[in-house]
Amino acid sequence: MADQVQVHPANDVAANAAPPADARAPQASAPPEPRSPASRRRLAFLLLGIAAILLIAGFFVWRYLSTYESTDDAQVDGNINPISARVSGYVTTVNIQDNQFVDKGAVLVQIDPHDYQVAVDHAKAELADAEATARAASLNVPVESVDTTSQVSSSEAQLAGAQAGVTGAKEQFDAGRSQLQEAEANNARAQSDLTRYRQLVAKDEVSQQVYEQAEAAAKSSAAAVDAARAAAASAEQQIAVAQGRLGQAEAALRNSHTGPQQVDAMQARAQAAQATAAQKSAELAQAELNLQYCTIVAPVSGVVNKNVEVGQNVQPGQTLLSVVPLDDVWVTADFKETQLANMHPGQRATISVDAFSRKYDGHVESIAGAAGARFSLLPPENATGNYVKVVQRVPVKIVLEPNQNQDHRLRLGMSVEPKVWVK
Repeated sequence: MADQVQVHPANDVAANAAPPADARAPQASAPPEPRSPASRRRLAFLLLGIAAILLIAGFFVWRYLSTYESTDDAQVDGNINPISARVSGYVTTVNIQDNQFVDKGAVLVQIDPHDYQVAVDHAKAELADAEATARAASLNVPVESVDTTSQVSSSEAQLAGAQAGVTGAKEQFDAGRSQLQEAEANNARAQSDLTRYRQLVAKDEVSQQVYEQAEAAAKSSAAAVDAARAAAASAEQQIAVAQGRLGQAEAALRNSHTGPQQVDAMQARAQAAQATAAQKSAELAQAELNLQYCTIVAPVSGVVNKNVEVGQNVQPGQTLLSVVPLDDVWVTADFKETQLANMHPGQRATISVDAFSRKYDGHVESIAGAAGARFSLLPPENATGNYVKVVQRVPVKIVLEPNQNQDHRLRLGMSVEPKVWVK
């Protein structure tokens, strides 16, 4: 019949049942169709584009990596200001706690000031006494100078008067001696006249009255001689007295000439008194300083780490606490020596802090003068013969730009990773 469906024998076999798997014959894969020249060119252009992109990206990556040097061997650094006692004493007050932020000038510790106040009062009293002594000595200097000048003038006047007295006494002695000689001459003439009149009156050649007159004149001239002799002796004694006064005046003048030395001695005593007053003034200043040292204040603003408690007896030089000024921190980065070829002060730096996700701006301030190993307790000695070359690390100081740490989150010892942009 024309309308019947014809079944192909192969299809019939396939329709009946598939042969077992292990009985299947392996089918040969069909060979790939060869690519056309256009597809091969597109593939080559694609590979060239990818290679070019990788080269360009690699260049820019290399260029970026060569613009900076970084290290993870770095930390936040800064000053630690130890505050020690300058005087000994009993601690009465501690106004701070550990990790407390204090401002510059804040009172931290108070030492009992009573003993030092007593020392100040004692020094003031001694200074007042020394100043009074110095003023008295200074006033005595001009008085002594005036007295010395007056003594010299008075001694010179006394010497002149004594010399005049000697001269006058000698003149009086000369006059008395002349009067004595005159009296003796008159007496000799009167005695001669008396002898002659005695002979004449015996012969009644002159009257008894004339003889008596001659006798009276002889007695008077004899008395005049005695008086003149006494006057001459007195004048001679006056010479001795005047010469004694002259010797005293000369001695007084010589003594007055020591007045300048006495004035110098008085000036020296005044200077010594002034020096003593200056010494007492210095002792008072020291006592006042010791009294001030009883109040210990913060030299800088920062965070406190204290080692003192109320009731301690502290000694000079004993560390009581430390203040860490957080306004002045920097980064100490230990770069390998092979990283320093293009590094120099002034280069910009970016600092990443491990403690929190924040970056700080800074710049290189200085590079240490030696590798870190040279500052160790036992620096290596490469001349011993056991030399092994090790790449050294050199500390580099990186300071923050202004206003970078206003919140004071950076703490000394924190680990950071700085990048120094060398190109």
